Amino acid sequence: MTDSTLTAPIAKKVPYTFEHLGKSYSDAYHWLQDKASPDVIAHLEAENAYAKALLNHTEALQEQLFLEMKGRIKEDDTTCPEPRGGYSYYTRVEAGKQYRVFCRKRNVPDAAEEILLDENVLAEGHTYCQIDHFEPSPDQTLVAYGIDTTGAFVYDIYIMELSTGRILAGPITETAWTLAWAADNCTLFYTRFDSAHRAFKLMRHTLGTNPADDPVIWHETDDSFDVYIDRTRSDAYLLLTLHSQSTTEVRYLRADQPLGEFQLMKPRQQWIEYYVEHHGDRFLIRTNENAANFMLMDAPVATPTRDHWRVMLPHRVDVLVEEIYSFSDHLVVSERSGGLRQLRISAPDGVSNVHYVSFPEPVYVVSVTPNPDFVTSLLRFKYSSLITPESTIDYDVITKAWEVKKEQEIPSGYDKTQYRCERIHARAADGALVPVSVAYRHDLKRDGTAPSLLEGYGSYGYSMEPRFNANIISLLDRGFVYAEAHIRGGSELGRAWYESGRLMHKKNTFTDFIACAEHLIAEGYTAASRLGIFGASAGGLLMGAVANMRPDLFKAIVALVPYTNVITAMLMPELPLTVPEYEQWGNPNEPAAFEYMLSYSPYDNIERKAYPHILAKGGLNDLQVPYWDPAKWVAKLREYKTDDNRLLLITNMGAGHFGKSGRYSRLHETAEIYAFLIDTLVR
Repeated sequence: MTDSTLTAPIAKKVPYTFEHLGKSYSDAYHWLQDKASPDVIAHLEAENAYAKALLNHTEALQEQLFLEMKGRIKEDDTTCPEPRGGYSYYTRVEAGKQYRVFCRKRNVPDAAEEILLDENVLAEGHTYCQIDHFEPSPDQTLVAYGIDTTGAFVYDIYIMELSTGRILAGPITETAWTLAWAADNCTLFYTRFDSAHRAFKLMRHTLGTNPADDPVIWHETDDSFDVYIDRTRSDAYLLLTLHSQSTTEVRYLRADQPLGEFQLMKPRQQWIEYYVEHHGDRFLIRTNENAANFMLMDAPVATPTRDHWRVMLPHRVDVLVEEIYSFSDHLVVSERSGGLRQLRISAPDGVSNVHYVSFPEPVYVVSVTPNPDFVTSLLRFKYSSLITPESTIDYDVITKAWEVKKEQEIPSGYDKTQYRCERIHARAADGALVPVSVAYRHDLKRDGTAPSLLEGYGSYGYSMEPRFNANIISLLDRGFVYAEAHIRGGSELGRAWYESGRLMHKKNTFTDFIACAEHLIAEGYTAASRLGIFGASAGGLLMGAVANMRPDLFKAIVALVPYTNVITAMLMPELPLTVPEYEQWGNPNEPAAFEYMLSYSPYDNIERKAYPHILAKGGLNDLQVPYWDPAKWVAKLREYKTDDNRLLLITNMGAGHFGKSGRYSRLHETAEIYAFLIDTLVR
């Protein structure tokens, strides 16, 4: 519904042109990219006020949805304790509090709880707060952690003495995503961002020294590469991984020799990726060299250069090797086949005593947890499906016994038998079969009258996992069909599935999603007049593209932090994701790549026609997809669209890419989105 008494904010048009490859282009909303401009902030606030006014009539529904979703979370809850070095670490949350408390206990009977960090205290005075990479030292006496108070994924690192709570170092500012301890318990390696938010330096900090004097261990000068630091599961080696969208290079250093020099394993080679683990006298290497779906190789620690690599697990055309986990007496390989993840267990040689973990449902998701203890016969993973709440499992690789350590509780009640989930397939325009995971109430009538929500992503090789989301129950109980489209650009069906949805094949992502929507309609799950779609970040690119291609196919679109200004962003190398993503979308300095991106860029292909109802959300502090991306997209849509459907832009003025940080605040955001969908598709 709309309210004719409300006037939508109309962004002013300011002439702006730019030249590229000998042609001239205009962008009348370029001015919105100036975050320091009071006019920009005023426009965003006007959009927020307009969205609030048009959603005002759903406030009672929003509150009802919030209470429903809140009722499904255990407000006083504890994560499953994770064994690590004689302790069990966990976090807990308390009723009425937004954030986590980090705790541990000794692995002895009746051990007392030690409170290590209270995120609620750290969040005081901030609109956003998130602790990441919480990493105890090898001897469990210290912890290094990063705290982000803006939502921009820029961290201040602190080192704390666990017995006293005394801060020994920090803040170490402007740090990136990864850090790792050396074996001496006083040397910490961490990564630092450049001005484009690229992790470009590896630094080394020694306790007792001034962080300002920390030496640079590696400076990556290629703008397409990021720097990551990690420690092998054996704790014996530190791994410096230099990573672009299509290429890696790994250097290694004994963890007990932190002042040594990282040694090169194999020089980077365009389009060749390899990732390293360690076991005994060997390095284990997962690589796609002459193996599109990756294979497993090993090499002697003494001579790990490429000429000493040998095949452990050969390449298979129908199985993607996703990850390897080394333990003292066994090896776990996470694989993907037929769109589903499976866990292959073997002896450390990779070929003896092979078996696969069995799972109880035909459509599910399983994810291996960190498993920090190296010497153990237990493999911990999490299991769920679209209708099965998450369980934390300890799987004994010797006896094959499956022990449920923790089940997700639904305090308000949940009867799984009232719901169904299935995997169906839509046929794409070129004949490819695209998997679709579907969930609905058992009493659904497939007569085309049900409202539905179809979600998609399809980028970076990330696979959409059909995992349980208790919030979705609020839609299913209102008669919704919920579906996930496993479209090209993800890796659900192997590396070829990813490659056929990137670069000069990117449009397959969009046409696959359209095929999935058409299939849901043809099979009676829903109708175009009842179909809502959802995508975030690169999934927002998907939303914008299909809105231009088939606006008649959808009734409502929710686009969170949507990447819609493809051309604008790819011509701005100073942005965090631009240069590294030449290998994802294309290099705009190459005419063919530029023209192809221009042909689907959502912002650049808006036309004078009717569009669905649209709710777009951005974050003022977002460095991945800048706030101006959805702001410009909405401004241009307002200018061109010929319908009176709602077009709403909500900018979170105190957060970044993932929205608000508090658990209740996130539920309120979800309730707002669901209310928009229900109001549009049901009423």
